[in-house]
Amino acid sequence: MFTPGRPYLAIPGPSVMPDRVLSAMHQASPNIYEGALVDMVETLWPDLRLLAGTRHNVAAYIANGHGTWEAANTNLFSRNDKALVLATGNFGHGWANSVRGLGVEVTVLDFGRSSQPDWAMVEQALRAEPNFKAVLVTHVDTATTVKTDIVALRDVMDAVGHKALLAVDCVASMGCDRFLMDDWGVDVTVAASQKGMMTPPGMGFVWFSDRAADRCATSDLRTPYWNWTPRAHADEFWQYWYGTAPTHHLFGLREALTMILREEGLPQVWARHALLARTVWAAFEGWSTGNPAIRLNVADPASRGHSVTAARFGMPDATRLRRWCEGQGGVTLGIGLGMSTPEDPNADGALRVAHMGHVNPHMTLGALAVMQAGLLALGIAHGDGLAAATAVVAQG
Repeated sequence: MFTPGRPYLAIPGPSVMPDRVLSAMHQASPNIYEGALVDMVETLWPDLRLLAGTRHNVAAYIANGHGTWEAANTNLFSRNDKALVLATGNFGHGWANSVRGLGVEVTVLDFGRSSQPDWAMVEQALRAEPNFKAVLVTHVDTATTVKTDIVALRDVMDAVGHKALLAVDCVASMGCDRFLMDDWGVDVTVAASQKGMMTPPGMGFVWFSDRAADRCATSDLRTPYWNWTPRAHADEFWQYWYGTAPTHHLFGLREALTMILREEGLPQVWARHALLARTVWAAFEGWSTGNPAIRLNVADPASRGHSVTAARFGMPDATRLRRWCEGQGGVTLGIGLGMSTPEDPNADGALRVAHMGHVNPHMTLGALAVMQAGLLALGIAHGDGLAAATAVVAQG
């Protein structure tokens, strides 16, 4: 490996942490009962609502994304309730298993690993079961990088007249892809700190509408720790966290939200991620001109997330390329999580390139240049993807 310089982590979370965020966290422990920390935390709630596009409630947890699933699940459901899960990859099934493990009856519609839900199938399932308490879906599945059209889903639910709540996993998309919770008719949104929110892993967030709060007031899976009501409407500071605050994560989060919302601006953040996504897509399309085995996992650009891109190279070339890029180029790419097939049981033909959070064109082009060098070094046939990617950045 060329050891001098900083290695680049191009995996889909934890994402690149801004130096400003890390510096904000590098301070002595604060008073957790009164004073500067308590005052600063009060500024987080309106910004978190702005980030998700809601005027409703937000609860914060010391947890990863799986923890926010459980936070949402325990507030949404009672034992023996029914849930409909639309799965477009590994994390859709993960959320389904999380709900199922709590004693909820789960119906999963599996749409494979490369396309959006089939809305006719969704409509049929909703009409067949009027008692679903909630419909759960990932906005962008981190494994497959499929992006689901949440507006289309809401339209189907409204056309059927179904009373189910709509819950959306935005762990991979919050702060990267355009998301408007209230305008899109979403009742519950979950996200975590370590991707587009540019803060180290360890904090999770659940936004919930007043309708969800009312419908779920008697849910019997709720425990004191996961209960979202005191976290969203705390009478005392400790209730936001059900104990000691995650102090240094909060310092980092405050700085990250300032960068996203006050300095760059959320529309500009979305536009930057869209540009970087197109840049990565162009590289893969360019490489594929010299090797048909190289292809993007999601064929339709409208169905691709803007935070991470999954692709296939043919077994075992993706694993060979990942190892070369990390060992020789200082670039760590994402594994083909959940992308195994009978022909490729170890997903050695799949990988992911993240372009989320604190990332700009020179970082993305640098990662792509290392990948192209790896293709050349390993003798993997390819076209000139780097030229195609550079053209996208040049056009803006």
